[in-house]
Amino acid sequence: MTATPRQPYTQRARRRRRITKGPDTAGPVRDVLALFCLAPVVLALAVPAAFAGGGTRRWWGRGESQRADAQAAKDAAAAAFYELDTAQRDLRISIETISAVDHTPAARRAVEEFQALGRRIDEVSGSYITAVDAHDLDRDGLEASAASRARADLTRAKDDLEQVKRELDRFVGGLGPLLQKAETQLARLAPAVERARQALLAASNALDSVRASGLRADDLAARLAALSPELTKLKQGAGQHGVQTTIRRADDVLREAEALRSEAERLPEKAAEIDRRLVSLRTRAQALTTRSAGVEPILSELRRRYSAACWQDLQPVPEQAARSVAQAEEKLKEAQAARDEQRWPDATSRLSTVRALLNATDEAVSAAGERLRQLDEVSVDPSKEIERTRFAIRDAQRLAMAGRSRPDPRHAGPLDGAVARLERAVAGLEGRHPDYWHFLTETESVRRTVARVVSDIREERGHASGG
Repeated sequence: MTATPRQPYTQRARRRRRITKGPDTAGPVRDVLALFCLAPVVLALAVPAAFAGGGTRRWWGRGESQRADAQAAKDAAAAAFYELDTAQRDLRISIETISAVDHTPAARRAVEEFQALGRRIDEVSGSYITAVDAHDLDRDGLEASAASRARADLTRAKDDLEQVKRELDRFVGGLGPLLQKAETQLARLAPAVERARQALLAASNALDSVRASGLRADDLAARLAALSPELTKLKQGAGQHGVQTTIRRADDVLREAEALRSEAERLPEKAAEIDRRLVSLRTRAQALTTRSAGVEPILSELRRRYSAACWQDLQPVPEQAARSVAQAEEKLKEAQAARDEQRWPDATSRLSTVRALLNATDEAVSAAGERLRQLDEVSVDPSKEIERTRFAIRDAQRLAMAGRSRPDPRHAGPLDGAVARLERAVAGLEGRHPDYWHFLTETESVRRTVARVVSDIREERGHASGG
């Protein structure tokens, strides 16, 4: 509880120490001893007077009663003062907890209200200290009027202190949700930091184990070293960096450390997998070299039996296959070098390039043989391809007419066009050297067009039924 400018803290502290000591018991004790010592003298003086017919005078008068009342008021005010002071100290801890964790507008308003309440507390506390300092209830000869004024001033100070204490209690009652939220955040702090620390330790141990097996894992070691500053900030604590920032940092460190540990534990398996892929792709490249050599005889057969339009696009395949296999073998050498140097990302990247090259080569080499097979099949009996395409068209036409007297022009147009394209493709088979490849590609294109129309019809009807 801070003091107002009119009541310096040293004065409040001196006042608090004086009140803490309680009433001065030494004075009353000395007075009682003095009374016992003077009792024979007083009795000796009083007896003659009594026998002489005079009455005794009351030595405990009205002034002492007023002094006692004032002292009681002083004690009650002191109790109210310390009760308010203790409550404010407890509240300050709660406010500091909230402000350290919560930065929402509600939390800021709570801090502002606490500051305003603190100014009110300083005001009534200053008035109380002024009242205490203004009246010396221990001095000899205290007049009854002075004691009465002291009692009134101290009672008023007590009432003000109690009123502010009630205001403080009401304020504390409304802090429950904010305080609970802040305490929940604080309860997360220590476990979050500990989890992050344990995760870093586990990552470090996993990395040591990998290195012991002969793997360097330099990239993982660099990433682990990069977490060192974050660990230092975690050790510095929330007092320097804030609770929420520290919790977020702990969570980030935890995720990164767990990822490092997982990668370190998988590294031996990853190295073994790269070794397997090197062997597999090297074998595949050799096999493709052998297969690509068989493309030229296939092209020769195509040239002998079919028109140029059926095989011209396959002419570059042997040369492209040889070039692609050579590139793949070069990338395999680079991948092997990267693996030997334990540059795992580079090794993985090179192997992916090798796989893509070999896949493309495999497709090109296979295309030549598949072309010859399809042409042989359709040249013997094109009716199967024709009937397959006509069935797709008729099925789409039935779907377009389902529940309708006339088809939707959006569907009828493409389907009519498909019928016309199929008729032209069939007509193209007439002649001495028919272009069977054009026939195959055209019928395939017709079927794709029909499939799109069917998909559109079903989608539209699905929306209509759902709506």
